[in-house]
Amino acid sequence: MADKTPRSARITPEEALAYHMEPRPGKFDVVASTPMATQRDLSLAYSPGVAVPVQAIADRPETAYDYTTKGNMVAVISNGTAILGMGNLGALASKPVMEGKAVLFKRFADVNAIDIELDTEDADEFINAVRLMGPTFGGINLEDIKAPECFIIEQRLKELMDIPVFHDDQHGTAVICAAGLLNALELSGKRIEDVKIVLNGAGAAGIACLELLKSMGARHENCIMADTKGVIYQGRTEGMNQWKSAHAVVTDARTLEDAMKGADVFLGVSAKGAVTQAMVESMADNPVIFAMANPDPEITPEDAHAVRPDAIVATGRSDYPNQVNNVLGFPYLFRGALDIHARAINDEMKIACAEALAKLAREDVPDEVAVAYGRKLQFGRDYIIPTPFDPRLIHVIPPAVARAGMDTGAARRPIIDMEGYVQSLKNRMDPTAAILQGIHARARQSQARMIFAEGDDPRVLRAAVAWQRGGMGQALVVGREADVKEKLEAAGLADAVRELTVVNAANSRHLDAYHEFLYARLQRKGVDREDAHKLANRDRHVFAALMLAHGHGDGLVTGATRKNAPVLAQLGHVFDLRPQDGAVGITAVLHKGRIVLIGDTLVHEWPEAEDLADIATRGAAVARGLGLEPRVAFLSFSNFGYPVSERAIKMAEAPKVLDRRGVDFEYEGEMTVDVALNMESAARYPFSRLTGPANVLVVPARHSASISVKLMQEMAGATVIGPILTGVPQPIQICSTTSTVNDILNMAAISAGGLGTGR
Repeated sequence: MADKTPRSARITPEEALAYHMEPRPGKFDVVASTPMATQRDLSLAYSPGVAVPVQAIADRPETAYDYTTKGNMVAVISNGTAILGMGNLGALASKPVMEGKAVLFKRFADVNAIDIELDTEDADEFINAVRLMGPTFGGINLEDIKAPECFIIEQRLKELMDIPVFHDDQHGTAVICAAGLLNALELSGKRIEDVKIVLNGAGAAGIACLELLKSMGARHENCIMADTKGVIYQGRTEGMNQWKSAHAVVTDARTLEDAMKGADVFLGVSAKGAVTQAMVESMADNPVIFAMANPDPEITPEDAHAVRPDAIVATGRSDYPNQVNNVLGFPYLFRGALDIHARAINDEMKIACAEALAKLAREDVPDEVAVAYGRKLQFGRDYIIPTPFDPRLIHVIPPAVARAGMDTGAARRPIIDMEGYVQSLKNRMDPTAAILQGIHARARQSQARMIFAEGDDPRVLRAAVAWQRGGMGQALVVGREADVKEKLEAAGLADAVRELTVVNAANSRHLDAYHEFLYARLQRKGVDREDAHKLANRDRHVFAALMLAHGHGDGLVTGATRKNAPVLAQLGHVFDLRPQDGAVGITAVLHKGRIVLIGDTLVHEWPEAEDLADIATRGAAVARGLGLEPRVAFLSFSNFGYPVSERAIKMAEAPKVLDRRGVDFEYEGEMTVDVALNMESAARYPFSRLTGPANVLVVPARHSASISVKLMQEMAGATVIGPILTGVPQPIQICSTTSTVNDILNMAAISAGGLGTGR
């Protein structure tokens, strides 16, 4: 089961509340997918045009999937009786969790989802409310409902409704558990039909895990279930119900300790510390231990391996290998089910999902996934389940689910062109999260001492706290101790003052060395000793840069309180950051699942052909650092010489410079932006060297780069990362004055990951 708070990321209450409050309360908006600008648009959307699809659906109900959002809409429904590990806190309190589940559907499988919280603990009332909403949705995801009501509700709704009804707390965990177990047994040289399985935790998830494994070949007599009162054996009466009784076996074992002796597999969905090292020691050779209790496992991998180095261990935590994470299952199960207009998600579809996940983990892992996780992933004892950010999940799992649904008669509308379907799923991929995940993974691996130069800004201080508490490394804040303390207290982070390292220029023991270094750099540029000393003492950007230059920090992030140009100029007193020094600013723009890098947005005011070639080379390096294969386009208002203009000449000359340099990436130009990004437009120029849409755009001047980025940000709502300062000797990144806490944190991660360093 997915752990929402891994040990490596300490989230404060203030941070959590701010995340849910800003920029608007909640976690998602509803956005129109059709034009709504003119009177004609409104007439088509509502009256009178809407009458036509209304009549079509009345005549043929199945066309609701064609004319409405039903076919891509899931309801995430709870009554809040079993919220995460927090218990029965009520329907209203469950809303943040259900909103979170809704955005996970969208993020991972492009499924629209709406959260619905029902204020009742009566199973019949709940069932009736959901049943009546059937026409609205293509599927129902039940969540955080306590047992045994969850069993009753799901079973009855399955009988009453003709769309998939899926209780994720049960089946989501079961599917991922089954996928991991298939691979663990493969590595152990064992078969599911032969192994002795012990499961601790006879709630919704535990019962679903055992039922799915039995449907996949595990033998009833080989499976022992235990709860807080001990083993569930035939003849036991205490604490029993019909769902537990179905898994009672003939056995002499009465305690979990008894059951574990000689067991091949332990599955835990119970509580922290339920399994001891002695129990693990008593298991069979090459034991498999899935300690999935949330948030802390029944036994940690360290403790298990201390007594059984031959064990394969999985948990629900993201800070250990082999995370059993529901997000690997439910988005893709529903994606496949919705795309065949399924009547239900049956066992065969769940098994197909588990088997596809298991198979995917055995395949070679793409480089971008390894980059995202900061380590090489290869099928083996520490990698038996794919990672949540594997981009292949979206186009591997849903087709397997869809095929199983079609084979078993669950599909209303079978997929005819499976190849075309797979391609359509690939087109749904959004690289944003994977790219940010990669940036942060590399940063976490480096454990950098990050210098936050503007300790008088609350956003910077909050980012510094997040850096420290997020396990990214050490946060060094440049500022006055009293001022930092006051601002942290105002932000509700008073306790963080003891964690941060505050560096005050006024009492730094390194000032003499900084003074001499700076004077040596500037003495032939019209700066006398006294002025150099004042610069080091009074300008936080200069002081922070001197810290970095002397190895008193590993990376630097600044710029949140002052415009880019003067910040760059101040940093230039300490480092060589001029255009002729090779410095370039590359901005990443992410929108609707696409990413383009635009340059130069920071350093070159009016680059010539040689400069443009340098910008292209730097942009290509950043693209590769983000896991992209670079395709560079030199942009103009003309295409390959027409219309003729002296302003386009340098854009046509730049590719020739790269020809002479013999670079190892694709490039082309000059060309208009539509030809660069749209392959249909590009088809008019069959001689173009680009094999796909460009992802690095080199523009004629800094002003056009800035206009392009800000236009996309303001008009289209694009996500902007950068400018990423590259081609510099040290890890330095400059934020914008409009940066949020997350923006500052992202730039710090880019600095720590070394994305911009190197000449």
